[in-house]
Amino acid sequence: LDLSNCSLHSVPPGLAEATAAIVLDLTENPLTTLPNGSFLGFIHLQSLAVPLTLECPGGSDAWQDVTVDRSSRLCRGQRNPCNSSVELAWPCPENSVCAPDGPGLVQCLCDSPFHGYKCLREGTFPMLLFGGILGTATVSLSLLLWGTQRRKAKTP
Repeated sequence: LDLSNCSLHSVPPGLAEATAAIVLDLTENPLTTLPNGSFLGFIHLQSLAVPLTLECPGGSDAWQDVTVDRSSRLCRGQRNPCNSSVELAWPCPENSVCAPDGPGLVQCLCDSPFHGYKCLREGTFPMLLFGGILGTATVSLSLLLWGTQRRKAKTP
C-alpha cells in the first residue's frame, strides 16, 4: 500500500480497513504522530516506511530490523510480542492465550470451551434458555397490555 507523498497530516481513518497489508509506505508526508492503535489488527505487516521524524509503531522492539536513511525510517520484520522474553505488562488471564494484534500489540483469546469476561465461563452460551425466557416474557407482557389497554381503544 503506497501512501507516500499524499500530503497526509494524520493517519487516514480508512487505513483501519487495510489490515491485510504486508508493505505500507507513509514516507514524504507531513505526519507528526502515529496515534496509539493506528495499526491495530495489522498482524501481516512486514515492512513499514515512515517519515524520519516518527518512530516505528510499537517501538524498535516490535521490529526485527529498523533502518534509517536520509528521509525515512524503515521498520521490517514484525516481531510476535507473545514469543518475546520480555514479560508482558498485562499478561493474559487464565484459560486464554496471547495472540499478536499488530506491531507491539497483543490480544488475549479465550481457549475453547471458555468464553466471557476474563474467560471465566465454561461451555457455550445458553441460547435456548435465553430465547425461551425472553420469548415468554415478551408474550406475557404483550397479552397483559392488550388485555388492559383494549378497553381504551375507540370502537367505530
